[in-house]
Amino acid sequence: MWYFAWMLGLPLAAAFAVLNAMWYELMDDAARKRASESRK
Repeated sequence: MWYFAWMLGLPLAAAFAVLNAMWYELMDDAARKRASESRK
């Protein structure tokens, strides 16, 4: 039965990693936009 935990856990961990990377990219883009606007 341990394989059910792996079958559910690995895709959830991968999805969490992808969402975390997407969130980081959004925050990084927003910070760069703010920084470029404040330099003008």
